[in-house]
Amino acid sequence: VQLQASGGGLVQAEGSLRLSCAASGLTFSIYNMGWFRQAPGKEREFVASITWSGGSTAYSDFVKGRFTISKDNAENTMYLQMNSLKPEDTAVYYCAVQSQRSWRYWGQGTQVTVSS
Repeated sequence: VQLQASGGGLVQAEGSLRLSCAASGLTFSIYNMGWFRQAPGKEREFVASITWSGGSTAYSDFVKGRFTISKDNAENTMYLQMNSLKPEDTAVYYCAVQSQRSWRYWGQGTQVTVSS
């Protein structure tokens, strides 16, 4: 299984970015997936998740209303649209695949830096 996260970069506060996570080596359409992030000196934290069909999503309180998770099963790709970015959103963002109730497969991460 390979997960390739991309789309990070440097953006000013209130700006937007769209992260992508391209998956290979698995039947993408049957897995729940999620985004996590890790800021310097902090533990990795949950950002958002989406069910295998895309029919249900969940968000952490600190991104609710600003971020939108989606997945395209035809393209084997998951997305995270991030709007109204804040400096505290600065982190390395990771995508992950859930299997047997655990986050089993992880991408390499993409850096998001939000300047004030």
